[in-house]
Amino acid sequence: MAETLLAILLVTSSAKGPNVVHRWPPFVENTRPRLSRPRPPVDGLELDNPWRASHYLDNSNALAETHMEGAVDVNIDDYAWRRPAESRDRSMSFSCSAIPASGRDSPCNDERREIDPVANEYQCLFDYTAQFLAGMLCPQRHLCHQKFELVIDNLVFAGHPVCAEPDGIWRFKPERYKTGSRGRGSRHRESNLPDKDISEVSLGGDAHSTTTPKSSWLHMFHLVLVFDLPDPSSSASGNVARYFDTIYEQIAFTVTAVLFQEQVLSNFVELECDAIGSLETEYIVKGEHFSDFALHAQRVSSIATAMKNLYDAIKSSNMAHITLNDLPLELQLPPYLDHLLHSEEEFELGFVGRLENQTDSQLWGRELSFGWRLPSLVPWKSLLLLDTDQELDPYMNLRGSHVHAEERSLAEGLIKFLETASVTLSLADMASLLDWDLHSQVYPTVRWLVHHRRAKIVDTVHNGLKTIFSIAPKFDKPLAILAGEFKRDFPQPSILPLPVLMATISNSNSKQADNHFFATVVQSKDLISLYHEVVVWMLKRDLLITLHLHVRVVATAELKVHVRQAHERKLERLASHRLRERRRSSRRGDYGVGDAHEHPRINVPWLSLSPKAARRYSRRSMDSGQSKPSDVSESILLEEAEDVFDEISAEDSGEENVGWGSSEDTLEPSMISDPGTASPLERKWLAAMSEGKDEYIARRFALINQYFDGKRTDDEILYTAEISRKQLREVLHHYEEYLQTFLHPA
Repeated sequence: MAETLLAILLVTSSAKGPNVVHRWPPFVENTRPRLSRPRPPVDGLELDNPWRASHYLDNSNALAETHMEGAVDVNIDDYAWRRPAESRDRSMSFSCSAIPASGRDSPCNDERREIDPVANEYQCLFDYTAQFLAGMLCPQRHLCHQKFELVIDNLVFAGHPVCAEPDGIWRFKPERYKTGSRGRGSRHRESNLPDKDISEVSLGGDAHSTTTPKSSWLHMFHLVLVFDLPDPSSSASGNVARYFDTIYEQIAFTVTAVLFQEQVLSNFVELECDAIGSLETEYIVKGEHFSDFALHAQRVSSIATAMKNLYDAIKSSNMAHITLNDLPLELQLPPYLDHLLHSEEEFELGFVGRLENQTDSQLWGRELSFGWRLPSLVPWKSLLLLDTDQELDPYMNLRGSHVHAEERSLAEGLIKFLETASVTLSLADMASLLDWDLHSQVYPTVRWLVHHRRAKIVDTVHNGLKTIFSIAPKFDKPLAILAGEFKRDFPQPSILPLPVLMATISNSNSKQADNHFFATVVQSKDLISLYHEVVVWMLKRDLLITLHLHVRVVATAELKVHVRQAHERKLERLASHRLRERRRSSRRGDYGVGDAHEHPRINVPWLSLSPKAARRYSRRSMDSGQSKPSDVSESILLEEAEDVFDEISAEDSGEENVGWGSSEDTLEPSMISDPGTASPLERKWLAAMSEGKDEYIARRFALINQYFDGKRTDDEILYTAEISRKQLREVLHHYEEYLQTFLHPA
């Protein structure tokens, strides 16, 4: 996490000038200067010119001569820009006089203007003198109380400087509301960060009355995070700016807000700087190394300790637990923030747009909707509690005497939630057991636990461990280390070794039946509770991936033939009925009842004719040229049959808008992609699948086939349709010839 972080600085400004009070780590790794643009090509191809590149062989001699004339000598050191300080010997560095970090009048040895490597450790930072660097990091008063970002070569300095009032008193200002912001920065890139002014929001009392006595020397302080400027070409456009915005908002602004509050309330920052400055002067006089001073400073200053813990936690991608003036803070960055700085080929950037769904983004909140790779917060998921340090045990904190009486009921509810949470219970089940509202009580608790890395969202595990698992493609630790930890935590002889257990789980994925965890690993009801702990242990280390059942509906060729034949039989029956009605009407109107025996009898099997066959027969009769009375009557009746067929077909297509004869109406097997929005013809196929089935099975299939789109998991189907797993299996069994099932992680 934050692989570009180089150091954390605390810079102050006083009447004596700006100074770097403290920094961590003691020795900062200097970054190598980089060219802002790549070197021109030296192979003569000049691929940036399409015409020359395409005619390279035809004009190779001329191009070679041209290239030799304008080529850049790669051996010229002046072409690669270097800092002046990089070319000189560090051992010959000029040592400036040591100015105490506190900025107060302290004894200073003015004669230490000689070659002194130890003093250089205190006064040189990033190839600059500390005093010069502090001057750049202490802006003017009107630039304080807002985001600060300074880029020098390949270094980025980010922070939020704050200052005292012109009268030297640190105080909160009344809250103001900003309608908008204008300036040069808004033209370059739009930032979604809110306008933040620490001095305008009181964090600890009344803004008008909460002030501190006039500071003796501290005018301004600035907690600065120093980064190595990422290569803009290594990531997508806008990712670098978003990267620094996230770090500023989550770390720099939050820590500065607490420091500002404590400075206003108790002059905390100035007292801490006094302690650090006195200790630094003592170590400089003794000629001791800066690393010794930095370690000792952690014992006399909580700010120094907080800077070290914050730096180590960010570099190790852990939660930072720091304390400032007895105020505990938990700080962190999104776990996958660094992936923004790499190309998509190096890391899968699926997390960037993972919560593009507006509903999912609102459920997780703004802080957790970016850089976390979190699954959707849905009722059928479960919650896995993670191991925490004993010092940070939530049970101890919630049961402590510091909990107020009005908050005790809330704390007791949270304790009950933690005791109820289990991977075998979905979030909806937990809400039902606790009689909590899912959206207003369960989801906020889950968000808090996930944000503070005390829990994570997982798929619900079957009570009898009849869940299908797969092995994760990569592990955070080597398998040998994981196997040792597993053997230490599960020494029972009935538990398989971790490598054997993983091999067994992996082989089970190739089975068509009995491929769940109980059938392949446990195989005994007496071992369910023990292997339940094994599954939880593996889920905490991201060693297992839960496979879900997905279902799709297939319209087979036989089904389509059956539906088409049923449709044609329906048309024939309707046509037969219509023609009989017309013949009766015609006899009554033209011949009368007594002349019915004079009507010629037709020997054409017109009742079995389809509309197309009727048309063909009619044309053949007309083209034969015969003019017998029987032929004429026969032709008239055939035309009448054709009209009836056209009329029935038009009525059928007009009422149901079925796509008969369209590209969809084929006799080849096809997939019904989304049964929930099926076309009229697809609905006929779905209805035909239930022919001959029991009525209750057919009703259940009609209810849940809308979820058989290949995207919904079995857990989602069970929750949304409100059916049991047994009822789902029953439907899958009776409709297996029309269903395609497969396993997928999500």
